[in-house]
Amino acid sequence: MIVETASGKIRGDGGVFRGVPYACQERFQLPMPVSAWAGVRDALKPGPAAIQPRALIEPVVGPVPLPQSEDCLSLNVFTPSVTGSRPVLVWIHGGAFLTGSSGLDMYDATRLSQEADVVVVTPNYRLGVFGFLPLEGVAPPNLGIADQLAALEWVRDNIAAFGGDPGRVTLAGQSAGAQSALTLWSAPRAQGLVHQLALQSAPVGLRPQTPQQAAANAGQYLDAVGLDPSRARELSKMPTARLLDGLAVLATHHNGRSTLAFQLVVDHDLVADDLIDAARPGLAMVSWTRDEVRAYDQTVPQKQIDQRTTAIFSGDLPRLAKQLGPDTTLLRFDWAVPGNPYGACHCIDIPFLFGTQDNARGAGMLDGAPDGLPDVDDLRRVWAQFLHGERPVIDSPLFTAC
Repeated sequence: MIVETASGKIRGDGGVFRGVPYACQERFQLPMPVSAWAGVRDALKPGPAAIQPRALIEPVVGPVPLPQSEDCLSLNVFTPSVTGSRPVLVWIHGGAFLTGSSGLDMYDATRLSQEADVVVVTPNYRLGVFGFLPLEGVAPPNLGIADQLAALEWVRDNIAAFGGDPGRVTLAGQSAGAQSALTLWSAPRAQGLVHQLALQSAPVGLRPQTPQQAAANAGQYLDAVGLDPSRARELSKMPTARLLDGLAVLATHHNGRSTLAFQLVVDHDLVADDLIDAARPGLAMVSWTRDEVRAYDQTVPQKQIDQRTTAIFSGDLPRLAKQLGPDTTLLRFDWAVPGNPYGACHCIDIPFLFGTQDNARGAGMLDGAPDGLPDVDDLRRVWAQFLHGERPVIDSPLFTAC
């Protein structure tokens, strides 16, 4: 199947187009439009993942077995038909702004697209040092969010050719992807590009960094790669392997986690200082999992899991729901594999959205799961209702209306 985009023709496999470039970039620079190409470009496999280290929760969700490259600004499109005009879902992957890729098999949206009769778009964006390390005079803040905005602009300009309606776009994501979606929901430059909002496991208890906090973290990273601030520009030419090595050194400053250094930064442009207060009213669906932080710690008592899940993920959701307005649906995902130590942890709802449990190879959260889970469509039915502008009916043993 061949579709013509604003940059040129692409060839997909049935209704699936993978690795479609939506922007291009130079290191530490804002995304730029893609140059047009002649002939027909194959869109048959995912584009490379952004440069990244091994994920902290890889044992929970599985590895990222994809090539990596700084040239990572591509997206995947899943459509039931290139004719007609149906709702569009733009879904942003998570990974603490440090890891992940839209090309993972667990994020294959073929089944969701067909069952819900929607066009699904899943973009990559720059991560870690390349997307979220602000350095004055070297790298502006929130480059990864600027990439996501460029993807939304690509959807506006091209999605009709894939059978999608650019006037009915739901922006969604999970974890850092949900925080990204909430960020863009309030960003003035994204107005008109997004019409509904869906959040999975948004860490609403974590506010964006202040510029001062970001500068301190950036200084620690420079120390980790052996540079003083006067030599920060050398990062622009530094080999990627050395940039990644700096993450391991930086982790020693953050209790073994370098993720805390690479987060949203308040810039009063794309990122507000309080994402909840900045959220505009609108049709929204917000969910979390019962045992979110069990993905990070399987040994502490359930009371501590509940407290930390509340502090990071669910405690501020009533305030967010009030800000979004009366058309907000709240639900908690409760299903877990019986006896599995991860419980209803962070990310366990994702394969139920996409129907990809059989693709989630190496995901410890699904160890011991019964056969036939890809056919359990309870969550996809809820999302289908929402994506088509309806108030979802929450009636399933998998989750609870809140």
